[in-house]
Amino acid sequence: MKNLITASDKEWISEALSRIADKMTVVAQRNQGKIPYTTDESGRFDDHSGKKDICWWTNGFWGGELWQLYKLTGKDIFKQEAIATEDKMDAAFMDYNGMDHDAGFRWLPTSVVRYKMEKNPESKNRALLAAANLAGRFNLNGNFIRAWNDWGDDRDTTGWAIIDCMMNLPLLYWASEELGDTRFKAIAVAHADTAMKCFIREDGSVRHIVGFDPATGQYLRDYAGQGYKEGSSWTRGQSWALYGFALSYKYTGDEKYLKTAMKVADYVISELDSKYPDYLVPVDYRQPADVRLEDSTAAAITASGLIEIVECLDKELSHKYLDAAIRLLRALNDNRCDYSLDKDNILEKCTAAYHDAKHEFAIIYGDYYYIEALMKLDGSALTVF
Repeated sequence: MKNLITASDKEWISEALSRIADKMTVVAQRNQGKIPYTTDESGRFDDHSGKKDICWWTNGFWGGELWQLYKLTGKDIFKQEAIATEDKMDAAFMDYNGMDHDAGFRWLPTSVVRYKMEKNPESKNRALLAAANLAGRFNLNGNFIRAWNDWGDDRDTTGWAIIDCMMNLPLLYWASEELGDTRFKAIAVAHADTAMKCFIREDGSVRHIVGFDPATGQYLRDYAGQGYKEGSSWTRGQSWALYGFALSYKYTGDEKYLKTAMKVADYVISELDSKYPDYLVPVDYRQPADVRLEDSTAAAITASGLIEIVECLDKELSHKYLDAAIRLLRALNDNRCDYSLDKDNILEKCTAAYHDAKHEFAIIYGDYYYIEALMKLDGSALTVF
């Protein structure tokens, strides 16, 4: 990867990682014991490590960021806090409703990474428990992994699946390889095939939520989810798709997954080039023209996913995707990063969902994927997937 990057790009990437290392050393020290999701008005991290929030789907990203920073710097503070985060997440295993399709987001960057580094048996056990729980959500009638549990209202989500789950499948692929048990991989492949058929539109845009009849597996309808409306193109969903299908190709070698990842990526690059040439990513590629809400998390995830695609391609075919990834990261570095020591977050202008009351704030997974992408380009990233 480093051989494909220009000297000038290497220079700013190295400088950005140096600034991140300096900042996050201070941030980790003043946030010991926390598992953050966002920041308060003063720019300091909140804490989701308590009983009320320990099952929150983003809780693995802080531990994952800490492990990447430990790899980058070798500083013990990052390792210590990563392990403490993993330990606290054990409480989630005792909450049925807290265990959902996002097991990969929580235990891949924490327990799987630690097991790969240290062969820690407790981390292996946690990751396998999470993988087994994820596999147990598979609906045989429709060949999909159910998304959320019941929400306590009148919505029946039994037959719902979401594009985000493509990013959780590597937990199943890993478990299959680790145990020599093909069941886990078979479930991952079946879900990926369903997602390819039912979530990816002909033009490469992506549905966020698809509802199936849980008894027959029949496709019923799609939902707007976190995007602008039904039929729109939620940018983070696009990023989960292009990244997730590239990962399924990585684990299976099946070309159809790589072609799907490239199809989604081609759509994204076309949208950026035609509508957002500054490469500052909106919340939805089909949001009204007079709305300029941004989601920096989508930019960071897209960039890291594009790099994953690059690693699957011959040099001649990879330039388009590498160039787009660097443009996304450069736009964030130059316009949407706070490298000061005053605030805990790095990325600014992150948005969870188009119709939320709050937009453009700090979100932990934005920082995680930004750091991951830069370290991939630098050749120093830990292998999470």
